[in-house]
Amino acid sequence: MPEETLFKTEQTSTRAEAAAYLRAIADKLDADGTVHLSGGPDALDMTIPERFEFEVKAERETSKSGGTPELSLELEFEWKEGVETEAGGGALEIK
Repeated sequence: MPEETLFKTEQTSTRAEAAAYLRAIADKLDADGTVHLSGGPDALDMTIPERFEFEVKAERETSKSGGTPELSLELEFEWKEGVETEAGGGALEIK
């Protein structure tokens, strides 16, 4: 299936700034699920359904030249348009 990027932004951030973005998303999830994204000339409104796939991934990527590894923590919300996601999956703990 071809992938279409609807919105993308990337920036250097402090932990406090990233926490503020995550809190804003959490507040929207607690409300009606509608998230407004804007960055530069781009903007997008998305409504996250009540139930969706939530993926957390931690990775280490090492270049072939043996440079300093790059670490990442990715949070992904995924759902099919107009389709209710079934319950299931394991329990995530964040401590």
